[in-house]
Amino acid sequence: MTNHQDQSIYLLFKNRVDQHPDKLVIEYRDGSGLTYAELLQLTQQIAAELQVAGVVKGERVVSQVEKSPEAIAAYLATLQIGGIYLPLNTAYTASELQYFLDDAAPKVMIVDPTREQQVRELAPHVAIRTLDALGQGSLLDSSSRTDSAVEVSASDEAAILYTSGTTGRSKGAVLTHENLVSNCLALLECWEFDENDRLIHALPIFHIHGLFVAANMTLVAGATMQWVAKFDVDQIIDEFETATVLMGVPTFYTRLLASDRLTAEAVANMRLFISGSAPLLAADHEAFWERTGHQILERYGMTETGMNTSNPYRGERRPGSVGFPLPGVEVIVADPETGKEMPNGEMGSIEVRGPNVFDRYWQNPEKTREEFRDNGFFVTGDQGYFSQDGYLNISGRAKDMIISGGYNVYPKEIEQLLDQHDQVVESAVIGVPHPDLGEGIVAVIVPTAGQAASEESLRDFISPHLARFKQPRAYRVVDELPRNVMGKVQKSELRDRFSSVFEQYESKV
Repeated sequence: MTNHQDQSIYLLFKNRVDQHPDKLVIEYRDGSGLTYAELLQLTQQIAAELQVAGVVKGERVVSQVEKSPEAIAAYLATLQIGGIYLPLNTAYTASELQYFLDDAAPKVMIVDPTREQQVRELAPHVAIRTLDALGQGSLLDSSSRTDSAVEVSASDEAAILYTSGTTGRSKGAVLTHENLVSNCLALLECWEFDENDRLIHALPIFHIHGLFVAANMTLVAGATMQWVAKFDVDQIIDEFETATVLMGVPTFYTRLLASDRLTAEAVANMRLFISGSAPLLAADHEAFWERTGHQILERYGMTETGMNTSNPYRGERRPGSVGFPLPGVEVIVADPETGKEMPNGEMGSIEVRGPNVFDRYWQNPEKTREEFRDNGFFVTGDQGYFSQDGYLNISGRAKDMIISGGYNVYPKEIEQLLDQHDQVVESAVIGVPHPDLGEGIVAVIVPTAGQAASEESLRDFISPHLARFKQPRAYRVVDELPRNVMGKVQKSELRDRFSSVFEQYESKV
């Protein structure tokens, strides 16, 4: 593998610009787009503006904007000048945003113009630059360009991605330049992804999948992204004609399978379909194979580590499995108590060590210590086992995280809000099977004696504080929550009891 000491995604991208400046890096359906040289120009213009705003090496740049090529340029510009890039979901509400701004203490926040005033009130000391979905805004005010790159080393911080635990608030996972570069190079090797590839980019760019897997790989390989602002079944099927790779979440594939336009002929030009961010239903894997002749390749990653394992590009892609560790990455299944490695076939704690594993949790040394073994392995919080022939299988999450539509949802955050409602004694939030989203969120409520909070009042109560994807899609009322002898709520019992809540759900394609 290429030596990536003192390399960054920005420098690897710039190498590609030097090799083929006039090649399209981003292409729209009508054939227009942005060349490598134009994306570099945009990046260097934004870099100059960020420097005007006071960004120097090690300063945080928060970005909460709609998907646009300019947003990719803002990410590259931050890396170019040695800043730390911090993307946030566009759905976050003001109270969620306040926490991130307080915790990360950024120098600059890039935000949609419609939220500029709100951010000024939340963080009066933060410099604000605007960027809308069409790529317009004060972020592009600079008339000059910064050509040079600030020198960074492999261990310097490149990004902070916020994750969360089942207890308490989100944690900022600090990712270094080595984390991003090593993971990108490992994936290029594993998936045989190169400059001839044309990737359908239909993912959001505020999390690891859309930005650090899809975009990084394209920029470093010198490939082209067929740019899709938002997932749309018919548009994706149209894109197949000229594309070679699709990276998606399981929901993409569920929705594609619901279209009679998905045929072997429609995907004749395609080389590879990849799924991640949540478990893919084995039934969808089989159905997709039957319809198209393609086996979807599943991989396993997380915010703190990037990608860890992948089914093979050449070889059996096993439904329900996430394959083998990536080159340079060690993955073990360990005894949760001792950290001792377990034999194949035995269930345990999935733990990871390698150049992909994050540096630390931002300003949280205690949590960082808790999550790492003395031998350097990171405890993922997932449980699973290796098959006798070395395929990793994930059996469940030690933490009760819900993955809905590819987004991580942490029940504790929703429960804490619901429990503040004056007609709720306590609540338990669970994920149960959902035909479209993978998991749908159900809030199980114990009401105050003689009171019955209406579903509408509960929705109204939490909606100002939670992004839409975190809001329960169903509410159920019980007399009491099931508990074990230690008093711990038995969520598995609730999941069994309410497992069929979404069975009658009609998929909206």
